[in-house]
Amino acid sequence: MSSQQQSKPLRSASNGSLLNKNNAKTVALLSTLTGALVVFGSLLGGRGGASIGLLLGLVMVGGSYWFSDRLAVRAAGARPLEPGELSWLQNDLTHLAERANIPTPRLYLAPSMQPNAFATGRNETKAVVCITEGLVHVLDRDEIAGVIAHELGHIKNHDILIGSIAAAIATGITYIAQMAMFSSLF
Repeated sequence: MSSQQQSKPLRSASNGSLLNKNNAKTVALLSTLTGALVVFGSLLGGRGGASIGLLLGLVMVGGSYWFSDRLAVRAAGARPLEPGELSWLQNDLTHLAERANIPTPRLYLAPSMQPNAFATGRNETKAVVCITEGLVHVLDRDEIAGVIAHELGHIKNHDILIGSIAAAIATGITYIAQMAMFSSLF
């Protein structure tokens, strides 16, 4: 890549309609979850069960919105990079974020040897990019920069929130199902 190409800012792929569509999808997902919990609660416990379902829905929705980045990073067993650790990667992330005209997301490293990366968070200022150790071992620097650029595209297009919330909700549903299964044993 020439120096002239590198200094040119990235074009914005997001526009108002894309942002509105992603926000509408997120609201629809959260509303559907809350509604489903209210209906499920009312089937099990009538009016009191519906109230419990609503409370549980609001807790899950609020928790998945406010803590989606922490939940995803914890689920991956990732840790933040130490200052100076993989400094070339941190520099590349900073450079690519500047070109994309977004704040530099926090960078985490997951101990998995499976080559993978993901972006999470509720907005550009709370975004996290997580890569696995396997990705660092398998790909060269330019290929990793491409993966990072891809993840930054998710952040810039505001589609990380719906994915993060969906993952948090799936985790919550799994937990509730396990609680129901174990409670039926007693």
